[in-house]
Amino acid sequence: MKRWMKIVLGVVVVIVLAVAGGLYFTSGIVDTANNFFKAVQQKDMVKARGYLAEELKASADERTLAAFLTRNALASVKDTSWSSREVSGGKGELTGTVTTETGGTVPLKLIFVKEKDAWKIYAIQKPAAGLQTDKPSSTAAAATATIPGKSEQIALIKQSTYNFVASATMKDMGHFRSTVSNLWQQQFTTEQLNQSYKAVMDSGANWLALNNLDPILTSEASVDGNGVLVLNAYYPTTPTRVHVVQKFVNEGGAWKLIGFHLQTKRD
Repeated sequence: MKRWMKIVLGVVVVIVLAVAGGLYFTSGIVDTANNFFKAVQQKDMVKARGYLAEELKASADERTLAAFLTRNALASVKDTSWSSREVSGGKGELTGTVTTETGGTVPLKLIFVKEKDAWKIYAIQKPAAGLQTDKPSSTAAAATATIPGKSEQIALIKQSTYNFVASATMKDMGHFRSTVSNLWQQQFTTEQLNQSYKAVMDSGANWLALNNLDPILTSEASVDGNGVLVLNAYYPTTPTRVHVVQKFVNEGGAWKLIGFHLQTKRD
């Protein structure tokens, strides 16, 4: 056999081994994801929670998990397709789509951490559905956006707080940043958000307790001249209340976070 052909075949073998190795090392996160959705499809939330990381389990009981999955069209997944797999140290990521029993497809990203030699789901991220545009809507159009009803306002606050608490507990705003508006992401890096919220992350407070409470609105929602939706609320914690001010912009038909302020004080 000619020398150049041996070299080419050698390169092909190396590539095949590399691909096989990549599939082998990422098979653990794929198994966890598929087993999780199988348990969800069987409506076994106790088993499904077993595939979640400890921090995520602490913020989502069976009822909360079921409600989140139903709200995001993930309660009846029959097939998964992962286009991107990545494992680095004790962290992993899967990106792809899931197919529901009704034939719909949902883009999805799962983040994993390794706990006691087993891969666990740390975060479930789904981009907001809606009509997408290449250019941001004009200020005038954004300013006339319909203010969501009170139930949706509370849902927005709870979801944003949940994402913030997940990152604050981990002391890394990476997950939180991935859930906010594109506009905010363009303005602040993860490192800058870490610095901005350092006092919250270092406070030692049990922020996870907020995930089990419903926020109470303290004023009427408003959309200012720049199209920013402002929501004010507090969580009925004791002995001090946790007050939040959250600001949102409309991106692609969905309200996305552009500002988050949290403060504890006695009332």
